[in-house]
Amino acid sequence: MNVNHTIDPRALGKVAVLMGGHSAEREVSLMSGAGVLQALQSQGVDAHAFDPAQRPLADLQREGFDRAFITLHGRFGEDGTVQGALELMGIPYTGPGVLASSVSMDKVMTKRIWQAEGLPTPQWRQVASVQETEAALAALGAPMIVKPAREGSTIGLSKVTEPAQCAEAYALAARHDPEVLCEQFIQGDEVTCPVLGSGAQAQALPVIRIVAPGGNYDYEHKYFSDETRYIVPCDLPAGEEAAIQALVLKAYRTLGCRGWARADVMIDAATRQPYLLEINTSPGMTGHSLVPMSARAVGMSYEALCLHVLAAAALDNPLPTKGRL
Repeated sequence: MNVNHTIDPRALGKVAVLMGGHSAEREVSLMSGAGVLQALQSQGVDAHAFDPAQRPLADLQREGFDRAFITLHGRFGEDGTVQGALELMGIPYTGPGVLASSVSMDKVMTKRIWQAEGLPTPQWRQVASVQETEAALAALGAPMIVKPAREGSTIGLSKVTEPAQCAEAYALAARHDPEVLCEQFIQGDEVTCPVLGSGAQAQALPVIRIVAPGGNYDYEHKYFSDETRYIVPCDLPAGEEAAIQALVLKAYRTLGCRGWARADVMIDAATRQPYLLEINTSPGMTGHSLVPMSARAVGMSYEALCLHVLAAAALDNPLPTKGRL
């Protein structure tokens, strides 16, 4: 990974660190935003906290912000909505653009695209009732994962092993999203791989292997527990890490991502086949987060990572100033 050490913090202008927001991941977003804000300010960036749940987005334009670092997670921050508003205001922002963010947030649409491109992802069914969930279990086999199609951080997720559990699992997922996804469970190593950059210049960072207590990498074990082990270098068999990095890069480019993202992958224990689960277009930046951990493995500090991501802020469709809202 080539790290640009010549970024001039003053040239980045007045920066809004978007944090908090309205999603179910608000608490995590506030933690991510606080870390990024402190890091940018420590490097001399004119950075300011901005919570869209407490202030209108129009204040960004009215107060003369030059770019935005998005640390919002989930809906209304990672799904293309904020990205669209920033496009209209002409404020460059971090991470993928409107379409890539919207598609990546929707796990069903992501799977359809990956499958169309021949990329491996677990078998799945989209369901709209308990009966359809039970039918999905019969088709996919047990165990099966039931989750909202448009949430993150394992919110609303259940692991089902028998038909009697389908009603509760469906109800939990449907509370968060009317679109519910049933997914084949892949038994094996859980890994994640961040990507930085755009197009042909995009590069995959080191793969991290995740070992959670009892194999349960849930919300608590992601953000608050010290029991989860993160192994980097990942200590996978020879050639597997490079193959996963290549797969993740293809998945990233296929969805049209730019700036940065992080893909989650399961490796089948029996076949060693990697399967793409999902891609996160506004990765966490908390003390337990994975992109900073992977970046450190190639000598990139948290502060350098924040500067690198911010310097790559862009617009999908730059327009003349007079064309903006």
